[in-house]
Amino acid sequence: MADTLTFTLDTGDGEARDVVIKLRPDLAPGHVERITELVNDGFYDGVVFHRVIDGFMAQGGDPSGTGMGGSDKPDLKAEFNAEPHVRGVCSMARTSAPNSANSQFFICLDDARFLDKQYTVWGQVESGMENVDALPKGEPPRNPGKIVKATIS
Repeated sequence: MADTLTFTLDTGDGEARDVVIKLRPDLAPGHVERITELVNDGFYDGVVFHRVIDGFMAQGGDPSGTGMGGSDKPDLKAEFNAEPHVRGVCSMARTSAPNSANSQFFICLDDARFLDKQYTVWGQVESGMENVDALPKGEPPRNPGKIVKATIS
């Protein structure tokens, strides 16, 4: 199985910047498998970060850009784990139903331990966190940053 995911981001200035994420199949094998499948399908390419809250998190993974959409694949069974939601952690977004994660995810901009054991952690930013920090803020941002290309290696 692949062990790193790279999001090449456009943070609004036209420059492409990489964010390298270590995938954690040891924590959430089903979620890592889904993300890998979506990346290989080109699903995340061109998708915006539709919700970026300073000091909290950056959320993306919805092709509609509204936060209401997902992939056409079935929702995932929760794989909640004890990994803490701290700066750089990547976790799956969901509705209030525990088994509703699909394609949306978030990257913690700061510690958010109140989310621990309630959302599925599936990765950790290894490099490029400054590029996540540079994403335009808002719910939604006026000119959202986006994933230009997502690759698995």
